[in-house]
Amino acid sequence: MAVAIVSCNKTTDAKEFKTAYIDTNKLLDESTEKKDIEEKYKAKADVMDSRLKVAAEKFQSEAASFKQNAMANGQAWAQQKGAELQQREQELQYAQQGMLQQLQTESGKEMDSLVTKYKKIFKEYGKDKGYDYVFGTGEAATVLYAKDSYDITKELIKLVNDKYKSEGKKEEKPADKKEEAKK
Repeated sequence: MAVAIVSCNKTTDAKEFKTAYIDTNKLLDESTEKKDIEEKYKAKADVMDSRLKVAAEKFQSEAASFKQNAMANGQAWAQQKGAELQQREQELQYAQQGMLQQLQTESGKEMDSLVTKYKKIFKEYGKDKGYDYVFGTGEAATVLYAKDSYDITKELIKLVNDKYKSEGKKEEKPADKKEEAKK
């Protein structure tokens, strides 16, 4: 009975936690560094695509020529040339798949690295601001409800973009790209 009385007299200290959340999708959408990474791989894809187009056009030209010459050069020639064209078509398809895989692998590694970097920034920011918890919303939402006043996404967008700019990197403006093209 004495134990029951003592346990009833215990009071719990209700500590208020300082919490906030970050809309991780919004942060990534507005991240200058992410935009730069996407632009970099879009440019690489455009270069690879133009190379493939040249090879595909050459192949199409040869295929058209093959059709015209098949009757004149006989069945044996047509079979041999047809087999060569099929092999080249398959090689073009493999080249395209290889280029896509290469781009996906490279950009995936860079994006994973960016996410890891941002997690470190979030942790430092949370410690510096005295937060007990910082939650993330987005693809893998870990917050079901939060007051808008707890949303620190805009602050973090500014922080990651400022940090990226201070590293000497910034997103080129379309006007800058046009100037580069003229040179």
